[in-house]
Formats: sequence, C-alpha cells, structure tokens
Amino acid sequence: MTLHTAIVATYPPRHCGIASFTHDLARATGTTSIVALHPPDAPTIYPMEVRHRIRRDVAADYPRTARALARDGVELVSIQHEYGIWGGADGEYVLDFVRALRMPAVATLHTVRRTPTPSQHRILSGLCAAVEGVVVMSQAAATLLTHVYGVSPMRISVIPHGVPDLARVDPELVKPGLGLAGRAVILSFGLIGPGKGYDLAIAAMPAVVEAIPNALYVILGATHPELLRREGEAYRDGLVARAAELGVADHVRFEDRFVTQAELGRWLQAADVFVTPYPNLEQIVSGTLSYAVGAGKAVVSTAYEYAVELLADDRGTLVPPASPPALAAALVQVLADPLRRERMGARAHQFGRHMVWSEVGTAYRGLFDRVARSRLIAGAGLDAGRLPHALLRAVPSGVLDA
Repeated sequence: MTLHTAIVATYPPRHCGIASFTHDLARATGTTSIVALHPPDAPTIYPMEVRHRIRRDVAADYPRTARALARDGVELVSIQHEYGIWGGADGEYVLDFVRALRMPAVATLHTVRRTPTPSQHRILSGLCAAVEGVVVMSQAAATLLTHVYGVSPMRISVIPHGVPDLARVDPELVKPGLGLAGRAVILSFGLIGPGKGYDLAIAAMPAVVEAIPNALYVILGATHPELLRREGEAYRDGLVARAAELGVADHVRFEDRFVTQAELGRWLQAADVFVTPYPNLEQIVSGTLSYAVGAGKAVVSTAYEYAVELLADDRGTLVPPASPPALAAALVQVLADPLRRERMGARAHQFGRHMVWSEVGTAYRGLFDRVARSRLIAGAGLDAGRLPHALLRAVPSGVLDA
C-alpha cells in the first residue's frame, strides 16, 4: 500500500533551490500532498497538490497545520529544513510544527553548519531529536551531525541530492541553439547572490581569455528573491560592472531568468566546463554541482566540503578559495585538454547514475516505509527483534546509513 506522505517545504512557483528539490522529490516518491512554506513575497497561486500553506512569519499557522495533516490522514511527514525557509529567529518555528505532529516525520537537512550559533545548534538538535529519521546528502554532513550536534549515526541516512537523468552529448551539437557556437563555454547556474563566488570567477576571466580567446563564462539564473526584495539588482549590476572594468564584458554572459529543468539540461549539455567558485568551504551540499556531475560535465570548483566529496577520484578539479589565478589556471588547463575533459566527464556521469531521481526516490520511499513501520511496531508494543524479517525489510541500497 502507498504511504500517505506530506512534504513540507517551499514549493514552485516559488523560485528557490529547495522548492525545485521538493517538486522533484514529490514526483520521485509519488507524494501528492504538499504543505507550502509561504514567505510574504511568494506567488499566491500554487498547483493543486499544495493542500496547505503555512505563512512563514505567522507562528500560529505551524501547529494548526500540523493538526490538519492528522485530519487529512497523513501517515508520514517529510520536512525539508534550511534555516531561512522557516519562520522565527533562525527558523525556530519548525520546532513548533514538528512537536505538534501526530505522525512520524523525517527531516532532510539542506544546511548543517560546522560552527553554528547557540540558537542554530538548539534548533537543529531539537529538530533531529523530534523526528524519527534524518537525511543528509553527504558523508561530511553525517559526520558533522554526529560530532557537532550529537545525533546518533543510527538515525542518519545519506541519500544523494537527486538529479535529472541527462544524456551526455557533444557540446558542439547543442551550442548553436543557445547562441554559443564557436565559444569555449564555462557555466555556472543557480540563483544569483554573494555566496556563490561569481565575482571570483569573473576576476579569473582575463587570464582565461588570454590563453583561450574564445572563452565565454555564462552565469545562468535569476537574482535570489530575498536579495531582490532587499537590494534589487545591485549585486548583479556590480558583477556586470566588474566584468566591464576587467575588459571581459564580451566574455561574460548573464542569462537573467529562472529556467525550466528542460532548458537547464540544454545549457548543461552545451557547457565545456562547469564551475562552482563558492567561498564557503563548509558548504555541505550544492544542487548545482550535483546536476553538473549527473550531466557528466568536467568540473572546476573551490574545495568546499561537498565538492571534495563529490569530485573525488578525478571527477573534477579543486582549487583554493579566493584565488582568481588558481581558478584561471585550472579552467585553462581543462579547456585546453579535451581528452582530460572527456575522462573527467565520463567518470562524473558514471558516478551520477546513483544520483538520478528514480534511484533517489526509491531510497526515500524505502526510508519512509521503514520509519512508518517502526512507529507502528513501537505503538503496538511489539518486540521488533522477534518479528519476521520481511516486515522489517531494510531500506533499498540507495540509502547508505552513516
């Protein structure tokens, strides 16, 4: 029987990485009930699978919606957690929500900080203690949860960030349709904001262009809605001005829009090299890097924790942070060596087969099933050790317990 599951997170048409992740997770797991975390500036019309909204900054909405899920017959709740998408200081209203639930819950953590503030530590520790299962997307995050937040490894599952099942093609076949013919294409994508390190990549471009005159750096994505609300396009305008100041305006192209997954796939297929120049070395997940690996791209990245893990075994090239010369040298080396690019991309694509959404969805469904059965067994007062193995079947192989 299908478990009646609800996912609580931001959701399209909201433009943010977690909203896109939730949409894909719902499709991969067959989930038809969504609870949308609704910030003040979000669109007011949602698709029909959104059964409830929680106004982010209205504290009373959290326990009220938790009780409504019980009336709906929801059997398990999947919580997507990142501090900024939940209301209250450091997103503390998530605790009001989870404590009011009457069914088991699993929390997927999109941020695990190595050096949290006392408030952030209290909230994440409290959330992990209140749910039956915790999902992270890297082994580094699982280790942090145990060592910094005191979460038992037995309660943590590592499930990769899901990616589309994108075929590898010759970039030269895709470039003309995007106006990229004759260019050596370096790509970054995602919502625009200061934490992405785009300024570092632009600063590297003069040296890249000197060695590879047809190089073009494409920054694909709209400005983050929260940044847009606070500051308008000041950050993007600063990047444009910096490219002009460095004399590489003709070698940096801004695609200022939020693209569909199908269009994103074409941009990935057209890229020769993908770059994530993030300055924060503690970053424990990156959806954009996951997509690039799944698409079989040669990657150059700063050595943040998730990149170190995902790009091991020569699946990419790592550089130190805040060093335009090092980034430029790595980009030139990869662009100038098509055989190395091909080898890196092939390794990445092969590794990414276990990250495609069909595999990730199977892993989540298995975890949800295990959590629901464990609650049922505990509620019945049964001895799990004496039950048939079939009733306590393990999570499918896509889930790796830390």
